[in-house]
Amino acid sequence: MGKRCGHGNERVVLEPKLIVGIAGGSCSGKTTLVEQVVATIGTGNIEVLNHDAYYRHRPELTLAERNQVNYDHPDALETELAIEHLEKLCSGTRAPLPIYDFSAHLRSTEVRWLTPTPVLVIEGILVLHQPELRAFMDLKVFVDADPDVRALRRMERDQRERGRTMESVQQQFLESVKPMHDCYVDPSRNHADLVIPNNRPNPEVLRTLEARLRAVL
Repeated sequence: MGKRCGHGNERVVLEPKLIVGIAGGSCSGKTTLVEQVVATIGTGNIEVLNHDAYYRHRPELTLAERNQVNYDHPDALETELAIEHLEKLCSGTRAPLPIYDFSAHLRSTEVRWLTPTPVLVIEGILVLHQPELRAFMDLKVFVDADPDVRALRRMERDQRERGRTMESVQQQFLESVKPMHDCYVDPSRNHADLVIPNNRPNPEVLRTLEARLRAVL
């Protein structure tokens, strides 16, 4: 991928030189890893497209009905819109990433603009499951953590950040998170170029990815 020159007052932008897909089970540590990579590489060199920002906007449903949606199934995500935005970024154009409210299960009226950068990360539990998303990726990474580790992390996160009760988190994990992980997420590791164990902090993981990204930059 190369450089796209603007005209007039339009600034010069760079298309991604490297697109990295980072998948793994819920609370396997994907987001933390991505944040560390961004901090190391620098925000001017890397942009992140979060797949879970594309949960479908369903205002026609009541909150009680939205709470019953299986958000771990591929159909819960508007992947077709994510693909449109990836195509924009690959052509050197900004893309409007939705902002999703996980407590209300609705999209905000605001967006976060993604800007083409040398490195683009596509992150989410199902990004390696979707062949349309894999087609964009130069490097595919699967972050692996044991089920009990992920369950404890999820319980802590959803209570702290999403206002969930312990009982609702447990119910969701058993009824949808684990079955969908076994059906869709875990098998997608077979598409990965790199599988990373992440039951505990693993500095070597960051160094490995950093070296790969810096080689491109």
